[in-house]
Amino acid sequence: MRKRAFPVFLAGLILTGLFGIVVTSKVSGINAQDKNSGMSREEAAKLKSPVPYTKESISSGRSIFMRNCTECHGNDGKSMVDVIANATDLTDPKLWKHGTSEGEIYRSIRDGAADTMPAFQTQIRKQDDLWHLVNFIRSLWPESHRPKLSESK
Repeated sequence: MRKRAFPVFLAGLILTGLFGIVVTSKVSGINAQDKNSGMSREEAAKLKSPVPYTKESISSGRSIFMRNCTECHGNDGKSMVDVIANATDLTDPKLWKHGTSEGEIYRSIRDGAADTMPAFQTQIRKQDDLWHLVNFIRSLWPESHRPKLSESK
């Protein structure tokens, strides 16, 4: 009887471990499929925002930024270097490693950027909200690098 107990015990441990991994990944919203479901950088570079770059959009994006991004990027977008060493200074697009087109910024927010920036697709679910955030981030750039402001509807 003892010889059978060990394999049953071992199988139980393995199943418990696998169950724990599945539960943890479901709770955190991350699984292998999600990690691989993002778009390529080339696809992102071609992506155009359906949300115009307006004062209203920038204001909406600012609210989203304050709720989701200040912990790493700070209230001013210059990054919290003393807290998160790898957070990007959002005010200087010349320093960015993952692209500065509106689609590439959208992709970095939605899917994450390398190991340093997590994906926010589960926290910011509405597509328009992601684009408002893109517009706000672009408003932090030096004026010479910002898109032209569109008229409000």
